[in-house]
Formats: sequence, C-alpha cells, structure tokens
Amino acid sequence: MNLLELLLLAAIWGASFLFLRIAAPEFGPIALITLRVGIAAIILAPALRSAAARSEFRRKAWPLFVVGISNSAIPFGLFAYSALSVNAGLDSILNATTPIWTALIAAAWFQVGMSRQQISGLLLGLAGVVLLVRDTLAAGIPGVPPAIAAALLAAVCYGFAVNYSKRHLAGVKPTVVAFGSQFFATIVLLPAAIPFWPRHAIAASSWAYVAALGIVCTGFAYILYFRLIERVGATYAASVTFLIPVFGLLWGALFLDEKITPVTLAGCFIVLLGTALASGKFKNRLPGKHKVA
Repeated sequence: MNLLELLLLAAIWGASFLFLRIAAPEFGPIALITLRVGIAAIILAPALRSAAARSEFRRKAWPLFVVGISNSAIPFGLFAYSALSVNAGLDSILNATTPIWTALIAAAWFQVGMSRQQISGLLLGLAGVVLLVRDTLAAGIPGVPPAIAAALLAAVCYGFAVNYSKRHLAGVKPTVVAFGSQFFATIVLLPAAIPFWPRHAIAASSWAYVAALGIVCTGFAYILYFRLIERVGATYAASVTFLIPVFGLLWGALFLDEKITPVTLAGCFIVLLGTALASGKFKNRLPGKHKVA
C-alpha cells in the first residue's frame, strides 16, 4: 500500500511539470503560480481546525513565511518560467537535483560536514546536469539558457528550504507547515500577480490544468506526502525524488510528444545516482563515511 501511494505521489508530481508546460504560456508564470498556491492553501486550510494547530501557526509565522517563499513562491515561479522554453521531462530531472543542493547548502551555509561519498555524488550529479543540458544549449534556441538556469535555481531554493525547515520548523505538525507555506506564498504573490493577470480569454481546458496543479499536484499531494511521512518515515517518503523524473519523462512523451533520447536517459541516470550519493542513500552500503570539514 505504501509503495502504491509513493508511486501515485511520484506520478502526480511528475504530472505537475506537464501542467506547467501547458498552462504557463496561457496564464504567465506569476498568475499561474499565484492560482496554484492559492488553491492549495484553500485545500489545506482544514489543517488549522484545532486550536493547537492555530496556536502553532501563529507561533511559527515567520519561519512559515520563509519556507513559503523559498519552498513555493520562488521555485514554483521559476519552474513555471522555465516551462515556457524547456520541456517537462528535462525540468523534472533538473528538479531531482534538489538533494544535491540540499547537501551543498548544509555544508556551505550551515557548516554541516560532507562525506567523501556525498562530495562524489555532488560532482557526479553536476556532471549529469552538464550532459543533459549540453545539446539543448548548443541548439541556440532563445530563452533556453535562462530557463535552464531558472530550473536549477528553483532546485537550489528547495535545498535551502529543506535545511531551514530542519532548523526552524522541527516538531511543527507537517500539515500546518504545508498550509502555512502555501498561505504565505499566496499572500506574497497576489500583489505581483494583479498587473500580470491575463487580459485574454482563457480556455476551459487551461483552467482545468490550473485546478489540477492546485488541487491535485499541490494540495492533495502534500496530504499524501505527509501521510507517508507519518506512516513510514521521512526517508522513505523522500525517495519520491528518484521517481518523479520517470513520470515527468513519461507524461511529456505521451502527452506532449517530447523525445526521450539516449543522452536524456544517460543524463537522468547520472543525475539520480549523484543525487542518491549526495543525499546519503548508500551510506550504509558504500565506504567513505569520513567527514570532510
């Protein structure tokens, strides 16, 4: 049952890149992401139904604000911008570099030692990114270089949010964190979205994609994710990172006719292997546990 839910979560989050690719040109990145986080906040609002949860929300308002910016508002917007020029499959793979940036930020910013294995994983993952984007950049398509940079910066933001949350939101009920992050992301994005709101008529199908992003890919997905954490632990739930690119590539190929090349598969494998090493997934199986200051 847990494995099925993990696969479902990966399929949902993989589909988010598909929906971004379709809806971003119609709404624009800022308006699209404002709708996404606003809908998700409404879906997650029952998290504050108890007095204890509301008290926790007020007490941790500032850390929740920071996480809302770094884990939702900025990275969601960056991926929406990237989706204007980069295909869904590539974005989903670049998203999978998050644990690499998490480990790097922990070492550089929070003085957390890295093992030789983690350093090797970091370098391997970055090599995989270079392999993935080399041909895309060589094509010389306008808008692609900043789109790839935006996707990588989004993953860096996720990496910061993970480290910040561990230090400032430890012990806070996960559903309160989920709601708080979407609530504050909405508050911050709403004023910026108003001047960028689409002036043209939006097709019903595009509204359906936005609803799917907010309700399924954010609201329901967070509920599913935190339920997995409660049942089987954060480490197991976090392994969804390694499955998202599989579905991102699959949905892109099935619904957008995106090509899956041998270079894409090789780059994806290298990135995921580097991510696994950098996140310590093999720490009990591989040598090299000595910390490097």
